Amino acid sequence: MSSKIEQKKQVVEEIKNKIDDAQSVILVDYRGLNVEEVTELRKKYSEAGVDYKVYKNTMMRFAFKDAGLEDFGEYLKGPNAVAFGYEDPVAPAKVSNEFAKDHEKLEIKAGIVDGNIISLDRIKALADLPSKEVLIGQVLGGLNGPISGFANVLQGTMRNLVYALNAVKEKQEA
Repeated sequence: MSSKIEQKKQVVEEIKNKIDDAQSVILVDYRGLNVEEVTELRKKYSEAGVDYKVYKNTMMRFAFKDAGLEDFGEYLKGPNAVAFGYEDPVAPAKVSNEFAKDHEKLEIKAGIVDGNIISLDRIKALADLPSKEVLIGQVLGGLNGPISGFANVLQGTMRNLVYALNAVKEKQEA
């Protein structure tokens, strides 16, 4: 009997550690998806670097409570799976949202980002954000524009100074 309790404690600890390590967590109801669809979903999560697992609700309830997120327990009804995003906080939301568009039976229930429970609307807004790499590129592109403009202004000023000095030199020679 105690070995079963120890196994359950280990599962709860595993879930809690994943919650603590993840930048974002998305809870989905996969009821109604067939085996091929679930396999496709797992593959998409895996390609995005997202850890997708199915745990018993009681185990998840204990783990979320231990992680200080006991209010998340209200979403743990019916068959649930959880997606943990470690590298990119947008990835679980993006994959879940894209898959749900093509597979209406996948229901996104709730999520956690930076230790805060977020609603379905916020998950969809998160999913619409560009990836981390695109955002970095946009920021760098935005920074590059003013620098290029400044360099062009300096170059123009230097060119005008050279023309003025040349004109003075030619006037003095004449």
